[in-house]
Amino acid sequence: MTKARLLRLSVVLVSIFMILLIIVYWDNVGTAHFYLHTSFSRPRSPGAIAAGEDWEALPDVDEFLAKLLSSSLKQNSSVPRKTEQLLVQGSNKPVLSNLEENVRGYDWSTHKDRNSLDQEKLQVERQRTLREFCANSSFTFPTKERSFDDIPNYELNHLIVDDRHGVIYCYVPKVACTNWKRVMIVLSESLLDQGVPYRNPLDIPREHVHNTSTHLTFNKFWRRYGKFSRHLMKIKLKKYTKFLFVRDPFVRLISAFRSKFELENEDFYRRFAIPMLKLYSNHTNLPTSVSEAFGAGLKVSFSDFIQYLLDPRTEKMAPFNEHWRQVYRLCHPCQIDYDFIGKLETLDEDAAYLLQLLKVDRLLRFPPSYRNRTASSWEDNWFAKIPLAWRQQLYKLYEADFVLFGYPKPENLLKD
Repeated sequence: MTKARLLRLSVVLVSIFMILLIIVYWDNVGTAHFYLHTSFSRPRSPGAIAAGEDWEALPDVDEFLAKLLSSSLKQNSSVPRKTEQLLVQGSNKPVLSNLEENVRGYDWSTHKDRNSLDQEKLQVERQRTLREFCANSSFTFPTKERSFDDIPNYELNHLIVDDRHGVIYCYVPKVACTNWKRVMIVLSESLLDQGVPYRNPLDIPREHVHNTSTHLTFNKFWRRYGKFSRHLMKIKLKKYTKFLFVRDPFVRLISAFRSKFELENEDFYRRFAIPMLKLYSNHTNLPTSVSEAFGAGLKVSFSDFIQYLLDPRTEKMAPFNEHWRQVYRLCHPCQIDYDFIGKLETLDEDAAYLLQLLKVDRLLRFPPSYRNRTASSWEDNWFAKIPLAWRQQLYKLYEADFVLFGYPKPENLLKD
């Protein structure tokens, strides 16, 4: 009888201990972002987002986490979500508080005259091009051969995760990333306005959009999930819909130069313009503020900017700033199998199609394009005074972005 009581007591004590252990563990890893939405799992074809796709064999830890996360789905799916309602129109036009957005403005035309694109075929072609060159051993560029596990956490800071809808977005500066970040905030409900999640992307102030604390990114996983972070990343990369938007690399550089050096930007003046003016324009005793410099006619030229990009000392000091860092270094397209590749050149059509695929087109609309967007037709004028040798070196520097994303080699800029 005594043995039976001791056995029962032991079972109770072990059960209590296990419950306490689970509570402590759960508190450490956090459950707020610990579920998956299988209705947005990786599509079998670009035309539709497949539901209930079987998972391939995973390592033991991954399999355990996958089952754990899947079981929580059944509970979460029965809870009505505040975001799943008809599109809220919001204000007709945004309140522009940022100089760049004031200068560029929004294009509110409907673009009804544009030819409709066969989006499914377009996606097949873009993904085929990317995968072929990633698999082509004769086409090489830095970091191409490394695996996803080889990518340091700090290089995963451009991958924004929305656990509510099962979406991962890799943002590329100067490729409509401000508005795509706004969309991700609305979807994830990661930012509140007077206690209520934002419904209209354009209502979100720009300063909040680019605040790193607003978004859940892959490089934050280590702090949240500890040793399970890489396993969770792999599960979410397998199950979530992953997308990015790209742009002609040279046009993106022009756009970066225009917004960061032709407009008064205090941070970029101090961090980049002052060194460029000293190194490439032989200026000394420069003003400490950008307003004083502009008032004195001291501005970085496009030629200074190109020299800075080509200067071997630049990368030795620090990696390229994200506004001109290559897309393959920001988004790792040969290590991450993207489900959707959008282009700024077809932004309106691509954005509308993507929101349909994600089944969120009833919740929001993608904000309109900028009216004063840098155009591809400007390349010849911008590069007219750049020496041919520099243009050729610059192409080599950004060649991987041209090739991987199907942009034609700008032969007119690379020959006499």
